[in-house]
This record gives sequence, structure tokens and C-alpha cells, in this order.
Amino acid sequence: MAAEFRLGIQSYCFRKFLPLNELVGALKEAGLSYVELWPRHIPFDAPQAEQSQALATLKKNGITVDSYGVIGFDRDEAKSRKVFAFAKKAGLRAISADPDPDALKLTQALADEYDINLAVHNHGKKHRYGRFDQLDELFSITSSRIGLCLDTAWLLQVGEDPVEALDRYQERLYGVHLKDFVFDAQGNPQDVIVGAGGLRLPAFLKRLSGQDFRGYLSLEYEGDPDNPLPKVKECIAAVRKVLASL
Repeated sequence: MAAEFRLGIQSYCFRKFLPLNELVGALKEAGLSYVELWPRHIPFDAPQAEQSQALATLKKNGITVDSYGVIGFDRDEAKSRKVFAFAKKAGLRAISADPDPDALKLTQALADEYDINLAVHNHGKKHRYGRFDQLDELFSITSSRIGLCLDTAWLLQVGEDPVEALDRYQERLYGVHLKDFVFDAQGNPQDVIVGAGGLRLPAFLKRLSGQDFRGYLSLEYEGDPDNPLPKVKECIAAVRKVLASL
């Protein structure tokens, strides 16, 4: 029997699919009913009526919003409240986030107030939360309201093992960006079908399944932005093949 996950996609993969009805069409063609919304698809600072209409459109089409982001949080409380208010309106449990270090106290307080966790997204060598040691430091000074959106490909870029990360951060794991890279001679990354690059996809999904993971699982294939659906479908097929074997 296949392991049960809420397999969705980061809508940034469909960043050329604007307005929202184009995203809906792409999700339907891909056969997905869960989505992590890129903010341009429904802006957090859009008028309330527009947000409500957009969320109703997704719901009418059988699409559930699992997360939102990646959002950069700074000390602008008014902006941060708009993000949390939208997340509450959408019924989210977590927001994919990149909080400034000096905004951690504020964002943690808002996470408590709105009862929504932040899932910090690791984003490679140049990112402040890209490596295990940087994430360890972050989690040592924050409550469990601040957790991880584990990006598998960007962990590969810094030389860390995504499978090891599942054990290391199990208690703070709120989301996953399921993504894969290959690297050229200069170390530059290129998106590939998940499991075709450095990601040990069967081992990763088996470990995740054994942890009874209940967060959001967002596929990411950022290549071919004008026509991502063929490769997105290949990613979905690769994941489902592995899940069926677990």
C-alpha cells in the first residue's frame, strides 16, 4: 500500500501561469489537489474580497492550500500581520519562511498569537539558514513555533544529506520542498526530475513515511518555466512510483 502524504506543489513552478485560473488549470492537468502558494498567485496584501474570491475558486476546484511562501519576515509588524492574517484565512498550519534574525522575537510572538508555525526554508550556501550548523543555532534560540521547510536540493548544494536531516530535525519538520539538482563542473545547480540527481528519493520517502510525517510535501521543479508541466508530471510519476513501493 502506498504511503499517505499530502503531495502537492510549490506554485512558483507555475510562475508564468497567471492569473489564478491558469494555475488551477495547471494543477488539474498535473493531477494535484494540494498547493503551496507562491504569494503572487494570491497576494497577502490584496483586498479581503479578492483573497476570499481566490480562495473560494481554489476550493470550488478541489484544491487545498497547504502552505504559503516563501515569505521574508523583517521587523515590519504590520506587514507580518497581513501574512499571518491571510494564512489564518486560508486555514494554514505553517508558512514557508525566511525570517531576519532580528525579527525572530516578533515572528515567534505572531506565530503564537495566530497559532500558525513558521517553516524556515534552507536555501543553499549563500543563505543564513542553509547548513545544519546554522539551522541548529536557529532552533536552539527559538521555540517549536519555528521549524523547518526542508528543501532537499539546496541541502545537496551545501553538501548535507536530506535523509540525515529528517532524523536531525524530525521534531521541527513542518514542510518539505521535494526538489533535486545535478551540478556542473563549477558547482552550478540544475533542476532535474526528483530522484535523477543527488537526492536518494526512495531512502528519503521511506524515512519520511516511517516518521508519520503530517506536514506539507511540495514538489519543486523550477526549470522550463514556460512549459513546466511535462517535467512536473515526470516528477509526480517518480514520487508516486516510490510511494507505491513503500
